[in-house]
Amino acid sequence: MSKLKSAIFGFAIGDALGVPYEFKERHTYNCTDMIGHGTWNQEAGTWSDDTSLTLATAKSIKDRGFIDLKEIRKNFEAWLYEDKFTANGEVFDVGGTTRGAIELGHGLDGFHDNGNGSLMRILPLAFTEASDEDIANVSAITHAHEISKNACIEYIHIARKLINGKKYIDDSIKYVDESEIKSGGFVLDTLKASLWCILNTDNYKDAVLKAVNLGSDTDTTAAVTGGLAGIIYGFNAIPKEWIEKLKNKELIEECLFE
Repeated sequence: MSKLKSAIFGFAIGDALGVPYEFKERHTYNCTDMIGHGTWNQEAGTWSDDTSLTLATAKSIKDRGFIDLKEIRKNFEAWLYEDKFTANGEVFDVGGTTRGAIELGHGLDGFHDNGNGSLMRILPLAFTEASDEDIANVSAITHAHEISKNACIEYIHIARKLINGKKYIDDSIKYVDESEIKSGGFVLDTLKASLWCILNTDNYKDAVLKAVNLGSDTDTTAAVTGGLAGIIYGFNAIPKEWIEKLKNKELIEECLFE
């Protein structure tokens, strides 16, 4: 089983787990399984813009064989305007910076444009020879501030170490109290929360559930966590019943490039 498949399915499962709970406050619920409805009133197994844009990025790499910024942007436009790369033929969740950048035709670089919208789609680059500059440029299609670009670079470096079976992060994050872990949309908070979930669990299922149960931006935190957990634990560690529930698996398979 390819590590890319493990990573992308791990990512999509985390996304789908979090969709029903997005924006809910921590400790007001307890996610233990993949359910439907909730915040976006979607069927169980429905993934959001996080996975859609990840697949749009991966499909470009598959089709072109290299990092083609124009082709990636073209796929993003097809997603936003034509409902391509979606779980059920419908776009139902779009970040403000992402929408603005696609509509304007260039990335946004204000401090308040440091949501997690490029971090949540950058994972396919870990499986390429993309340079740090390439990673920054792919982030900058929508999120062009240095904070967002550097967060994407850090995440890809971590993912690559995991792909190669190496230790990936300073364990000090593990000992941060949960009350200090923020799980909103700020890119650095999402990265830290995801690493915290990885470090405080020892299997795929617990990692993504911990991420969902942090509250707020549940789908993205769990997706970013799930991508790394998929690499660490492998495809077979993902609960089979969750994979069975996952929507549009055929599209996910179609976008994989290894």
